[in-house]
Amino acid sequence: MTEARTFNVYCDESCHLENDGVPVMAWGAVYCRADAVRSVTEGIRALKTAHGLASSFETKWTKVSPAKKDFYLALIGLFLADDRLRFRGLVVPDKGLLDHARFDQSHDDWYYKMYFTMLRPIFCAPHRYRIYLDVKDTRGGPKTRKLHDVLANSLYDFSRESIERVQQVRSHESELLQLADLLIGALTYANRGLASSPAKSAIIARLQEALGPDALTRTSAFAATKFNILHWRPREAAQ
Repeated sequence: MTEARTFNVYCDESCHLENDGVPVMAWGAVYCRADAVRSVTEGIRALKTAHGLASSFETKWTKVSPAKKDFYLALIGLFLADDRLRFRGLVVPDKGLLDHARFDQSHDDWYYKMYFTMLRPIFCAPHRYRIYLDVKDTRGGPKTRKLHDVLANSLYDFSRESIERVQQVRSHESELLQLADLLIGALTYANRGLASSPAKSAIIARLQEALGPDALTRTSAFAATKFNILHWRPREAAQ
């Protein structure tokens, strides 16, 4: 019988607003066993110090720059080398194709469906999961409770034994949430076909070198567990 373990799942999203003018949107999660979080966190903080940064420096995709390129490449290397860390992502290549009215849903309804679709392959009985989300805005509390409801109900986990919690944390307090932001940023950048930043392009190249040239821009093979991506496209409404 498989021993039940607890996993921490750190989630973030990029360009998720319906009318922000950016066609690509993405969700992603970095996850690992809860008992590995302290060790991984200490390793990331040590890496920051080794590159002349404060251990409290907040890693973010928007902060990737030529001056910090070596640090960010080293952080990508740490993620790739640590078997305890995994990433799951979902990309919507063109949200302009969405037609919520045809499927009798709001953008928020669809948003929660996509979150579940992104997270579903991570969940495996009899393990337990703690979901952590970045604090975004004042709607975070209700959205967090709604997401917990959606995840638990979709898994028939009505007693909340599998999805133990869904809660917000501030990104500057969690190295693993910061890592999720970095990987989701890379995912979005690659799928937008951007190449304006040499430092960001170097991160894309490092991931492609390790994972494959199409690893960020195509749906992953089912067996890909280290870095698994779903490219989601809307289905046609029934005629």
